[in-house]
Amino acid sequence: MIKENEPVVTQRNPADGEPTIVWDDSNMQTSFANVCNVLGTREEVMILFGSNQAWQVGQKEVKVSLSNRVVLNPYAAKRLHMMLDMALRQYEDRFGPLKT
Repeated sequence: MIKENEPVVTQRNPADGEPTIVWDDSNMQTSFANVCNVLGTREEVMILFGSNQAWQVGQKEVKVSLSNRVVLNPYAAKRLHMMLDMALRQYEDRFGPLKT
């Protein structure tokens, strides 16, 4: 069991020469988002996160309060894409398909 304030360690096979990865979350902050958007250029992919307070049918304008921006290079964005795809497949296998 992981103890609070203790880094998470991903064990690799030392025989393969792979390093042990220590995930230090001592400076991590948690935010809630129910809205996201993605922008990109040749050099970077930006993911914007935020929240809206109310979304009602017939509204002329929906205000989204942006709270976080994550900037990734395209290689890190591709790895994130693969991990999210895998996580969502596992979720749907367990709980059923998500309707979009």
